[in-house]
Amino acid sequence: MPRNYRQHIRVCKLETCGIFFRRENHGVEIRVNAPAERLDAYLAIQLPDLSRSRIQVLIREQFIIVNGNPAKPRDTMKTGDLISVAIPEAVPLDNAPQDLPLEILFEDDDLIVVNKASGMVVHPAPGNPDGTLVNALLHHCKGKLSGIGGVERPGIVHRLDKDTSGCLVVAKSDTAHQSLVTQFSERSTMEKLYLAVTVGIPKPANDTIFTHIGRHPVNRQKMAVVNPPGGKAAITDYQILATDAATITALVLCHLHTGRTHQIRVHMHHKGTPLLSDPIYGKPAKDPSLPDRLMLHAWRLSFEHPITRTRHHFEAPIPPEFDLWLATATLPPISSI
Repeated sequence: MPRNYRQHIRVCKLETCGIFFRRENHGVEIRVNAPAERLDAYLAIQLPDLSRSRIQVLIREQFIIVNGNPAKPRDTMKTGDLISVAIPEAVPLDNAPQDLPLEILFEDDDLIVVNKASGMVVHPAPGNPDGTLVNALLHHCKGKLSGIGGVERPGIVHRLDKDTSGCLVVAKSDTAHQSLVTQFSERSTMEKLYLAVTVGIPKPANDTIFTHIGRHPVNRQKMAVVNPPGGKAAITDYQILATDAATITALVLCHLHTGRTHQIRVHMHHKGTPLLSDPIYGKPAKDPSLPDRLMLHAWRLSFEHPITRTRHHFEAPIPPEFDLWLATATLPPISSI
């Protein structure tokens, strides 16, 4: 148990969901008022900002104790148990400029639009301290990025998953940053179109998926469709553009009306047609001829320029893995979409 644990906590009472909390900057105490499941699963639900794997590490390192004693992740909680959680200070990330390849679609004094490569993380985080898009942008822009996102996320107004490729806009000025964040939030002047390849053919061929998306109740690193009032409303329009009868896969155009984490991946998984080679929501491709990268591409992005107020439209070139799939599919010319 860390010696300075108690100094992290001042008393603050909060009654919610039958749990008594005592909270301060770096610590939480939870009084269990009803029989519960194993410790790590219970805390993953009560502390959604922490992944289950992170909770297990904290338990092993004795930052989490039960009734004053060290605990194990599989320990089952009982009524009256007092769980004490000490969250250690985060180690600040040192974002260093790095000369990394960038495919720039547009750039001016206020913003830059890039075609992010599949496999590139957007900003540094534990496990990915460098080699990110932010590191590349700091080098290319000579540090001239909006500071609203803080030192760890300079200029970042939206994100793409590591394995997703395509259009991503970054703010170079604070004015641009504020405008772009508003546009992404309100969706009135922002439009995002994605190309995805699904395993299985979605039915019907054109539809709108409207669900609520929140953290998976067991695996906190995943998202899931949840019943309201849990999660946040998520709306995706999709249209099948092409199919491949041999592999029973389909090319789908997705239009996002909301921007939830993993939205397209969760929605297509919910329909029973997960994205091809999705390492979280799908299964590895059985056919060796199929691409082994996540088949999701942020194809088109349009928004109102924050300064000139003119409408801008961008299109990220079709990745080679999509071209390989398209070579055997039945579809209209991609240029006609």
